[in-house]
Amino acid sequence: MTACLAAVVTVAGLVYAFFQRPSGQSSDQGAADANLICGTTVCQSVIGKGVGGDNVELLTGTGGGRIRVTGESGNFIFEMTIAAAGAEVSGDKALECAPAAVSVCLVRGTRGSEVLGEALVRRNGAWERLQATYLASGGYLGLFDANRDGTSDVVAVQLGCDGRCDQAFVQVFDPLGPEVRCTAPVASKDEANVRPELAQLRACAQS
Repeated sequence: MTACLAAVVTVAGLVYAFFQRPSGQSSDQGAADANLICGTTVCQSVIGKGVGGDNVELLTGTGGGRIRVTGESGNFIFEMTIAAAGAEVSGDKALECAPAAVSVCLVRGTRGSEVLGEALVRRNGAWERLQATYLASGGYLGLFDANRDGTSDVVAVQLGCDGRCDQAFVQVFDPLGPEVRCTAPVASKDEANVRPELAQLRACAQS
């Protein structure tokens, strides 16, 4: 039985990469920004969160979106690739940030029963968007420092058997490197531990 479903493909082949393109204050949800176009319409603010002295804000429109960072680190605007991939990015759960020496922000959206995500990191005083799109077939995508290195990892619940059975497992992606680890499969996605201990992680099985 194949225990592992490859959910994200990096350039090295470990993550599905759908697209690869080049203390703050929360923003007002729904506010328009006439100076920015998201897809084919004017950008609308979805949510903003403070990360140290910076504000990370999600903007969406018809068929596209952007991620805007302002504050002490400078001004940055990134294309939101999951919006272009058809994900619905809305509500408080669309953005999760973990401030640290290397801060990580995870942008999330839903596409059917799947959750798509992309991550930004701040290191050496600058923000960058990681060149990967994460997919969680089991409906959960979040941040947790599973390897206890001080930087949050991306945690995804995946359905086993290529989605043809109830079994599920957890994949943990290191945002700063190519390492991907997995837990043993469990009976259902509801039993998946999204805060796994390092001893519970192992090399992912190859499908």
